[in-house]
Amino acid sequence: MKVSKLYNWKRIPASEQSPQQTGPLPPPLQLPKEAPLALEVFPCLVDMGEAMLLCGADVHFVEVELANMGRSYGARKMNVFVITTAIIATMTLPDGYEHTLTRRIINEGSIDFTKMERLVELCHEISETQMKPDEIRLRVRECLKRPVPAWALFAGGVLSAGGFALFFGGTPLDAAVSAAFAVLLCLAIRYARPWTPNTIIFNFVNSFLCGLGILIVAQIFGNISPDMVMIGDIMLLIPGLAMTNATRDMLSGDTISGIMRFVESLLWAVALALGFMAAISLSNMIWG
Repeated sequence: MKVSKLYNWKRIPASEQSPQQTGPLPPPLQLPKEAPLALEVFPCLVDMGEAMLLCGADVHFVEVELANMGRSYGARKMNVFVITTAIIATMTLPDGYEHTLTRRIINEGSIDFTKMERLVELCHEISETQMKPDEIRLRVRECLKRPVPAWALFAGGVLSAGGFALFFGGTPLDAAVSAAFAVLLCLAIRYARPWTPNTIIFNFVNSFLCGLGILIVAQIFGNISPDMVMIGDIMLLIPGLAMTNATRDMLSGDTISGIMRFVESLLWAVALALGFMAAISLSNMIWG
């Protein structure tokens, strides 16, 4: 790969320079004619970091893995800065030239430890074998394209909702109703989540509709406790892992990322509470 394909160097004419740029222009940067393998792989390494970040990896871990992979390709030094919304990586080659890539993280992602485990194994394999860029891209796609089986999602939702309803003092009937609504929540997570603008709106809409449905069922069948049913179902949407990751980031010294993740997860939890509160208020207005 030619370096000219990676960089677009442009000399600014003197007539277009700002007052701070007056004076003689610096000599043009002399780059090697052929980009080394490290430069060709560099964008792929940033792709790996983005994928791990979106799967729930902490920022310090992503920084360490990117630095290790870069050095395995012959980089003399790797400076990597990662927060939840951006990756900035600078690779210093043995000849002294520094090359920087910046990646803006737009998607919120979702915590998926299965995918993250595959990506971590791939990171170690890359460090040991120095894969080519095309092979890295192919392997990353393979790691990300295998979703969680539908039966596992629904089974986990049903068992979790029913179990929490019983744990907090509900009856077996409350657990059964909670498990039934858990199936609807899992359908929304699997099929409606990609179409919602963000997690805040998704949590609010789902908690409102779920809470309203539970209250309607409670009005029809008076022998269930809507509070216990709601407790079981709300556990499926509580951002517990997100808060744990935020606390982990802050304790490991990544304060900016930790605060950003904590505030984000707190907003998700507030949206859940507001959705159920809105459903309860509407039911009180209708049925008193």
